[in-house]
Amino acid sequence: MNYEESLMVKASWYYYFENMTQQAIADRLNISRMRVIKLLDNAQKMNIIQFHLRSDGIGMLEQSRKLMEKYQLKDVFIVPDATEPAHLNEAIARAGAMYIADRLGSNACINVGYGDTLSRTLNHLATMVETPVTCISLTGGVSYYLPNGSSNVFNAKLCLIPAPLLVSSPDMAVAMMNESSVSDLLRMTQLASFTLVGIGSMNEDATVIKSGVISQNDFLYLKMKNAVGDVLCHFFDSEGKLIASPIEDRLIATSLEQLKAMPNVIGLAAGPKKVEAIHSALVGGYLDVLISDESTVAALLEQY
Repeated sequence: MNYEESLMVKASWYYYFENMTQQAIADRLNISRMRVIKLLDNAQKMNIIQFHLRSDGIGMLEQSRKLMEKYQLKDVFIVPDATEPAHLNEAIARAGAMYIADRLGSNACINVGYGDTLSRTLNHLATMVETPVTCISLTGGVSYYLPNGSSNVFNAKLCLIPAPLLVSSPDMAVAMMNESSVSDLLRMTQLASFTLVGIGSMNEDATVIKSGVISQNDFLYLKMKNAVGDVLCHFFDSEGKLIASPIEDRLIATSLEQLKAMPNVIGLAAGPKKVEAIHSALVGGYLDVLISDESTVAALLEQY
């Protein structure tokens, strides 16, 4: 076995058996991440590694195809169900980071909404890419995007809208949206290769409640207005139609119509509590790609 073949075997072992990221393998072998990608590719071509598609894998491919046809999506990425419910967000975030990392070109930038899953996604993405990723926020609320002490998002270049997510009055919202520091960033979102958004549901552990974006009374009001979920804090009904409300008028956020016009909008969401919200967001046409888990996709196919 020559030196090149030895590297292929080592890279393949670390990647497929020890679940190491491509960047971690690159660090271990003291080579570039692009070199690792080529080693794994050549290992397949030379039959150093061989794949056998399991029957449950075929089922997941069929689920993806059906969901793409049902909602006219460009792609669906399904991860296996998490062994523990608490691990679900982490699994979806890791899948989202892998999906983006495999498709990002040089000097590319991405748009990002707020939320726990998206924050985790950025953290993973920052460890998978060789150069810092430019991330443009889609909403106000600077603190929702800043990395925490254990985060690796410092490897990302964050372009944040310098404003709250929710302001005190509609007039204030209009004034803030017209500020050059805000409008310039919102124009930058049109240049992004990908847009990542989460999908919120109308249950008591929703991010908008836990993060204090809106009050319990506002949340109850939106429920009474038949809201089933939100994207970027824009609440919509079961048909995916935007719900008019005083909250909507006070938002500093990319509109749903602007979101629909963006290419490659990727929704990251999963779990039984989010099925209705995901369905409605898909019906509304806000997503091009869905990253979710087996149970959620099965529910979308069976319930609607």
